[in-house]
Amino acid sequence: MLAIQFLFAGNAAAWGHGGGNPDIASPIPAPPPSAVLGVVAVGDIMMGTGWPEGMLPPDDGCDLFLKVGAALRDRDIVFGNLEGPLLDNGVAEKCRHARDPKLCFAFRTPTRYVRYLKDAGFNALNIANNHTFDFGREGIDNTVATLADAGIQPVGGDQVARFTVGGKRVAILGFSYKSPTAFSASTLDIPTASAIIRKQAAENDLVLVSFHGGAEGKDALHLTGGMEIFAGEKRGDVEKFAHAAIDAGAAAVFGHGPHVPRAMEIYRDRLIAYSLGNFLTYGMFNLKGASGLGFALRAELDLDTGRFLSGKIVPVALRRKGIPEPDPEGKVTGLLRQLTAEDLKSRGAVIREDGTILPAAKQ
Repeated sequence: MLAIQFLFAGNAAAWGHGGGNPDIASPIPAPPPSAVLGVVAVGDIMMGTGWPEGMLPPDDGCDLFLKVGAALRDRDIVFGNLEGPLLDNGVAEKCRHARDPKLCFAFRTPTRYVRYLKDAGFNALNIANNHTFDFGREGIDNTVATLADAGIQPVGGDQVARFTVGGKRVAILGFSYKSPTAFSASTLDIPTASAIIRKQAAENDLVLVSFHGGAEGKDALHLTGGMEIFAGEKRGDVEKFAHAAIDAGAAAVFGHGPHVPRAMEIYRDRLIAYSLGNFLTYGMFNLKGASGLGFALRAELDLDTGRFLSGKIVPVALRRKGIPEPDPEGKVTGLLRQLTAEDLKSRGAVIREDGTILPAAKQ
């Protein structure tokens, strides 16, 4: 989808026809159309895990995205965060080395489930997160290959998604507070991350940045304005990282990891979504309160400048152990409005009651 907006310099009828008056100048040509990049971004996706046994959805997952498919259509880029590898076998390396294996959560989604992602319209998925290496190097290698075979571009570390839209080159980069050697791009090392973004911005027309960071759960709804700690780990200063990403040339920043929605900001005319929350998390996730409220963020960016033009929140509620359904009450919209107003005040995006997000110029 390449949305085109036409701006007209005036009404052609006002210039008159016939008779020919040499004193009347030729009509002023309309300025060239402004091209728009359409993006839809969602948060955490875990479609069920074959480890341990008995954690796969009914009917082998065939209707996982059925009720929310409309929210993912008609956009150039359809993006989400894939929690855990796509793999049919293998050893849970993460839990084998855990201090208490009973408290270890590892995911291994069957490779055949990639068709549900493809059919839903996803063409880019973040794989840089704290579940990336649940099943070791085998898991991540198989995930990259499985996504590529389905025509979905992986995002994270040395995996950069690349698109051509309206003749413009668009790249998506992924960062995480976890930084194994194969995924050296860390939110904790802002100077290095900024250098990576700056290089990609020089080579592409637009760069979008995804990050996995921040504390988790019901107590992590609010931004802290500093380094966040969870389970004894540094999870990053997400505001500092997001601002640095845009300063380095990013057109938009999409966050995930807290498993709850967080505030949205318009910074230097660019959109920052600090957490997209959960979107589809079957079986092993806490879905109480805000953890069970998700949304699809539909955004339009100026393809020439990266400036945020408009957006829309499409609310969902996670039902049946984590399968998303439209939420006619729009609970997540009210929550996002509240969090944005409380945490960011004048820096926050303007979110209307109907979920429309306004750019700074229209605030």
